[in-house]
Amino acid sequence: MSTVVHVSLEEYLNTSYEPDCDYVDGVLEDRNVGQNRHSRTQTLLSGWLLAREKKHHYRVMVEQRVRVSRTRVRIPDICLISPDDRNEVTETAPALCVEILSPDDCWHRIQYRLADFLKFGVPMIWIIDPYEKQAWIATPERPATPVEDGKLRCARLNLEVGLNEILPED
Repeated sequence: MSTVVHVSLEEYLNTSYEPDCDYVDGVLEDRNVGQNRHSRTQTLLSGWLLAREKKHHYRVMVEQRVRVSRTRVRIPDICLISPDDRNEVTETAPALCVEILSPDDCWHRIQYRLADFLKFGVPMIWIIDPYEKQAWIATPERPATPVEDGKLRCARLNLEVGLNEILPED
């Protein structure tokens, strides 16, 4: 059973947590991170995106705090932000957020995270399940839609990557 921890936004923003956690309306929310497939997928996709960073004019950020509202800070596994954004906490909508699922994640909880990002103005979210080798794409116009052809795409950034390139082998 987890303990609910209430803190002020100022305290949260001035404190380091290990591992870092989301801040939702005064409450710290744990994030499921760190298991092998999750970590490897995050590493492979980050490397793939990093190789294209300058060409596509974004910065790849791993586990960057993003202030999605006055009372909420979410931490996507990966996000792509403006190369001009040098804030310690990103306060403008990333061009893309990536959520990588862990075995303990439940879809209901993920939906709340997605809703916060989309409401904030994130135009696209990639959701990747490295355990079931599945992915979804969510936009403000469409709820999380399964990737049927094995390729994650972001037309706005001219990105296309095959799941086979970023999912760890068994």
